[in-house]
Amino acid sequence: MPVLSNHKHELFAQGLAEGKTADEAYIAAGFKENRGNASRLKANESIVKRVDEILSASAERVEITKARVLEELGKIGFSDIRKIFTPGGNLLPPQDMDDDAAACVSAIEVVTRKVPGGDSDEVEHVAKIKLWDKRAALVDIGKHLGMFTENHRLVDKDNNDVPVTETEAARRIAFVLANAARKAE
Repeated sequence: MPVLSNHKHELFAQGLAEGKTADEAYIAAGFKENRGNASRLKANESIVKRVDEILSASAERVEITKARVLEELGKIGFSDIRKIFTPGGNLLPPQDMDDDAAACVSAIEVVTRKVPGGDSDEVEHVAKIKLWDKRAALVDIGKHLGMFTENHRLVDKDNNDVPVTETEAARRIAFVLANAARKAE
């Protein structure tokens, strides 16, 4: 989709793509403040398509793709700590780690301290290694692959599904909470 022919609409779409709220983007595009109009314009099909196009182009410019994100999460989720050590148990220098091993390391801190009971000038270097959270990476991958589904449903006392609109569900929840608050008093 090319640049929108209406200049203010184009500015509005760019503002939304930058992360501005609809109200902020509406005013920045040169419109007078009007929350309702901003909301309606945000839902306009040409605006939605243009914002998606701008965001896609931005992601492509920095080469951010779903595949690349999943690949990086996979490096963390399936990392093996043995890959950052020599066979003798010493930490590999970061430049000697392979790309997959280096990707799972979030920080290396080297502390120099005197050797206890040693000569007064004798020091040792202790490396503190922090790895990215494997579990979080695996959960993110699992969510992307649809392995985990959250089930938010309304059921009756016999655990049968109760078909309701979101408004009706909110009303029922408010009713239950109000009754619980009254009983607690």
